[in-house]
Amino acid sequence: MDPKGTIIFSTVGRLHYGFDIFSVDLTNPTVETRLTDSVSINYNAQFAQDDEDTVVFVSERTGSPQIFLSRPEEPPQPLPSAPGSLFHDRPILRDDQLLFISAHEEPDEPFKNWSALYSTKIVGRDDGEETKKITRLTPPEVADFSPAVSKSGELIAVASYGSGRWGGEFHELNTQIVIFKASEPETTRTVVTDRGGWPTWSRDETLYFHRVSDDGWWSIYRVDIMAEDDHNILSSSPPIRVTPPGLHAFTPAAFHDGRRIAVATRRKSKDHRHVEIFDLESRQFTPVTEPLDPDLHHYNPFVSTNSTRLGYHRFRGESPTARISPLNPVQSPVQGLDLLRIHGSFPSVSPDGSLIAFNSDSITSGGLFLMKSDGSKQWTLISGRTAFHTSWSKSHDDVIYTSLGPIFSDVNSSVQIARVQFDPNTLETSTGDLEVKVTVLTREGTGNNAFPSASPDGNHVVFRSGRTGHKNLFIMDSNHGEFDQGHIRQLTDGPWIDTMPCWSPAGDLIAFSSNRGEPDERLYSVYVVRPDGTGLRRVHVGGGEGERVNHVGFGMGGEWVVFAGNLGGVTSEPVSGPNQFQPYGDLWVAKVEGKEVRRVTWGPYENGTPTWWDGDGRIGEIGRLGLEEGVGVGEVLKGGFDDPLWIKCEF
Repeated sequence: MDPKGTIIFSTVGRLHYGFDIFSVDLTNPTVETRLTDSVSINYNAQFAQDDEDTVVFVSERTGSPQIFLSRPEEPPQPLPSAPGSLFHDRPILRDDQLLFISAHEEPDEPFKNWSALYSTKIVGRDDGEETKKITRLTPPEVADFSPAVSKSGELIAVASYGSGRWGGEFHELNTQIVIFKASEPETTRTVVTDRGGWPTWSRDETLYFHRVSDDGWWSIYRVDIMAEDDHNILSSSPPIRVTPPGLHAFTPAAFHDGRRIAVATRRKSKDHRHVEIFDLESRQFTPVTEPLDPDLHHYNPFVSTNSTRLGYHRFRGESPTARISPLNPVQSPVQGLDLLRIHGSFPSVSPDGSLIAFNSDSITSGGLFLMKSDGSKQWTLISGRTAFHTSWSKSHDDVIYTSLGPIFSDVNSSVQIARVQFDPNTLETSTGDLEVKVTVLTREGTGNNAFPSASPDGNHVVFRSGRTGHKNLFIMDSNHGEFDQGHIRQLTDGPWIDTMPCWSPAGDLIAFSSNRGEPDERLYSVYVVRPDGTGLRRVHVGGGEGERVNHVGFGMGGEWVVFAGNLGGVTSEPVSGPNQFQPYGDLWVAKVEGKEVRRVTWGPYENGTPTWWDGDGRIGEIGRLGLEEGVGVGEVLKGGFDDPLWIKCEF
């Protein structure tokens, strides 16, 4: 039976982005023009060829990154895309040819990147099979990112990962700059530099790209294309550094006049990413976006073919009517399996499916909250202290278990398991804070106790504890914990980390993440064990070494598991967007035996903390109506996100 139900999960920062596409006329760069309609998030645009008023861009308004075309005074129109694809990126429109990145074809083994370059015709033909044909330009089993087309349209450049497995890096991807003829993509691929990303053409003879220099600064480099024979394209010399040290410069967009490049920059004295123009002759920078919006991040500049307009995307600005939907629908690849992104983290669903418990999406502010499962009303159970992870009692609709204390802390930090009880009869008449009874179930001095999961009979809780000097699993009484008539016993033991346990609906298994296979590495795999400690085994979902799998949960009566993992590598260059701690964290489902592993999310984000509801009815009807920013529903959208925290300006 195919997996069914609803998976509710969190995504780092995504619901705060509020991106729209903007542009400025370089003859009067003090005036900004918005090119998209403030629906969902809109990003990674390019001007249509010879039309500075029309842009092709990526939008998530349909629940996944899809390609749209925007013209003045017209609603955005969807463009042809890869059938079944739930991830598109970096579209380019030239004449009637649309090029784009998609990640819908699964590689031949885990830990390979899925992204590849495709093309299709969009106008000028009858509505026949030739019009609908999607052509893969990337060779089989090769991954390509960040395409660029030369001025003549005859050459294409990509940041290519080749055919190897992803190495786990994401600050700077190990990509090569590869160019090929648009008319012969299979036979003319040529590596012009072994290290670089985000290529952009000035003319057919000159290519720019970014990479991290030996001194630590992201910088723009140039390579000149010398000549071509019948089959190959040759570069003239090793790459030449263009931008100076002392600032980060990335995601370049070259002007076709050959004299300037637009870049996004991060400077020592600035807290935000801004777009600037670098003059290649005078070697001077001219700020573009900082004079307009100094306190907003600006991403991924693009330039019109006549070099008169410069575009980028940024947070669209605060509005009292623009709000974050509590539950945001995400397109699913599996019919009958719904996906909902929650504005929060660590969700769990009440036994009857009417309520969702969750924590804040901020790892520092914490708190424990409650919402109706349609997202229409919310309450606060705990505020003013850090709480993380939730597990609803399977036998009591008024009891939730959580962890109190810092989330990312060592084995000896004081973190306690708490039982939180409220009165469901007060929900309809109450707003804001609810009166709750908080019972701490673990003793002070027992170290880091976290990630509780209740047994289906409601009598026990399994959790992770650092009380032995290592983070292993324990089981205790769900009402009294290790106090009074309560009891506690150790379930797993060893010099490694066993964490994030989840009790199966039938009560016969406990799934968890562990690095016991590689205790000295940050690699985690899925394990299951019986509640009596027998039958411990690894669930092989990645087919070998390199797994980094967390947030395991059961679904389908315990026959399936959902987890966040790195099996699909990355889908785009992480330096081109806001901060993601693990931009390879997509959600996957698999049979509990490790069979039928399926990817269910795609994107440049860290998706995690899933819970799987497979009861009667559907969760999140308000979210399913598409209220990305619903009036009167949810928190006001304020653009509260960070640029990548790993980009440092001090060495």
